[in-house]
Amino acid sequence: MSNVWWITRRELIHYLRSPLGYVIITIALVIDGLLFNAVAVGPSQRLSSVVLQDFFWCASGTTMAASIFIAMRLIAEERQTGTLTLLATSPIRDWQIVFGKFLGALVLLAVMNALTLYMPLLLMLNGKISAGHLVAGYVGLMLIGSAAVSLGLLCSSLAPNQLIAAIAGTGVVLVFILLWLLARLTTPPLEDVLAYLSIHDKHFRPFQKGLVSVADVVFYVSLSYVALLAATRALEARRWRG
Repeated sequence: MSNVWWITRRELIHYLRSPLGYVIITIALVIDGLLFNAVAVGPSQRLSSVVLQDFFWCASGTTMAASIFIAMRLIAEERQTGTLTLLATSPIRDWQIVFGKFLGALVLLAVMNALTLYMPLLLMLNGKISAGHLVAGYVGLMLIGSAAVSLGLLCSSLAPNQLIAAIAGTGVVLVFILLWLLARLTTPPLEDVLAYLSIHDKHFRPFQKGLVSVADVVFYVSLSYVALLAATRALEARRWRG
């Protein structure tokens, strides 16, 4: 696993030394703050638990968007700069490259989400929130973020450059988000299948409400695993093609 940690550390150092990570986090925090005041808190008096639910609903959108832009460069940039060839010819296996980059992006995403913690904590000044609700919500944010990062990483492994990776990642994540809408236009059993595959509506709502569902955790972990496995296979295919 030392190779995985080396790749993870390498990615984190890259984000710390370049403005990209700071820009993504700053924009996400600004949007989260605006949405927290406009949508979550709002002009009317509401229960703190309802405000917290709306906060997590808003934060899930910025988390997924940030995940795409964090993931777009993970492999596409290596291909653009020519360093992917060096990695491919090093004694590091493809799954270690993919998993290490995934962990690096996930750590950055965790830092971004941790910086939003002050927003729900502000609710404690005039109301009361449950620690369990808070923990469940952030667990949900990390799970939906990990799924979006994995899908973005898959697109980055296939795209020739970062721009194409960002566009493809946005398209793929949007498809997984909008499957719930398509499900409403179909009939069972296809309706149930599409609703289950939707990345947000069915699976995130329990976390948004302060509940941790094992089935939903399994969904997000499974989706992340499949996307990372596909990204690994894409790297392996490029290695064999030379």
